[in-house]
Amino acid sequence: MGQVGLDIVEMKEDLDDTAKTLAEDKKFLAELEKGCATKEAEWAERCKTRADEILAISETIKILNDDDALDLFKKTLPSPSFIQIQDRSRTLRHRALAVLQAARVSKNMPQPRLDFVALALRDQNTGTFDKVIGMIDEMVAILAEEQVADNDKKAYCEAELDKTEDSKKSLERKVDDLGAALEDTKGMIATLTEEIAALIDGIKALDKSVAEATDNRKAENAAYKELMAADTAAEQLLSMAANRLAKFYTPKLYVPPAKTELSADQRIAVSMGSEAEPTVPPMLAQVKQHDTAAVAPPPPPETWGAYKKKGEEHGGVVAMLNMLKADLEKEMQSASVEEKDAQAEYEKMMADSAEKRATDSQALADKESSKADLESQALKLKEEQTATMTEVLNTAETLKNLHIECDWLVSNFEVRKEARTGEMDALKKAKAVLSGADFSLIQTGRSNLRGA
Repeated sequence: MGQVGLDIVEMKEDLDDTAKTLAEDKKFLAELEKGCATKEAEWAERCKTRADEILAISETIKILNDDDALDLFKKTLPSPSFIQIQDRSRTLRHRALAVLQAARVSKNMPQPRLDFVALALRDQNTGTFDKVIGMIDEMVAILAEEQVADNDKKAYCEAELDKTEDSKKSLERKVDDLGAALEDTKGMIATLTEEIAALIDGIKALDKSVAEATDNRKAENAAYKELMAADTAAEQLLSMAANRLAKFYTPKLYVPPAKTELSADQRIAVSMGSEAEPTVPPMLAQVKQHDTAAVAPPPPPETWGAYKKKGEEHGGVVAMLNMLKADLEKEMQSASVEEKDAQAEYEKMMADSAEKRATDSQALADKESSKADLESQALKLKEEQTATMTEVLNTAETLKNLHIECDWLVSNFEVRKEARTGEMDALKKAKAVLSGADFSLIQTGRSNLRGA
């Protein structure tokens, strides 16, 4: 329950963080859509303005390059040499402008550097083109540097995107592996918990069985001792009865009771009067009393004959007494065997129980130790999973930032490169024209412009 409560708290924190991130992303998306709409409007206005500017310049060039206008300029300008120089300069400007305009139209995209060069070429106050050529060289160098920067940026973006995506996938796989390992560990902990509970119940049941068996053994042993004492006393009593009959009927078989021997301490105690002299045991005393009472009766009257002993009946009684003694001996022998077997069985059961309890106790200790290790391992796996999930979120954030930074460049890299290459070619051709080179393509473009 504690673990589940901790998981719930962590999930609530993750939900709160995710909700905040979602709100920030929605806000960023709204601002991005607003900014894109503004840029699209600005771009449309920029394209319209540039088209109007190009149209105005083209129409102006057409007006100024008209043959009638040239003839008029020749008549109105004061110095023929200056007119020739000016015409030569104007021709080079027109050729260079034609090259720039052709490059700008063919790429169909804004190229502000070409506009700057075109604006400088339209400046009629410059007699030479050194300033424009220097501007072209500077712009070509800047374009080359920008291309190198784009190349480096593209390589960096591709490498970082691949690296970050691989890292994110690896971390996600690690999270899945940690989750599976955590579930397996929890399953093993649950299994060990059940096994530990079963072992504890088994040990308790074993202890209860041992206690019950011990109580039963004590009761059986007490009953055995009581039986043996009673049977022994009964056997002695039967022997005394048979001996007493023998004293009367068969004196030769009579066995007088053994004389009690006093120890030295007993003799001293008896002589000093502190202890009475031992007497015949009660059973023997009772038998003795019966013995005096069983003396032959006084002579009968003269009318009767002499007293006859019951010899035949005596034999039957003695046989019956012996049968009873034999039964008692058999009962005591059987009880002794049963007691011995029961004691041996009890001792074996106690030894087996002790061995089983020791084995179960060791197994219980081992399982509790394993459970503790697994719980520690599960805690470490949970902490590692949480840390890895945090890394996944951080990596995803880094990947999002990389896409924001790199997607536009990567998707437009070839277009930018092509446009930049065309712009550099146009600048180099314009420089060549201004330096005195003659291109048939330029002448054709100039004729087209005049025809237009």
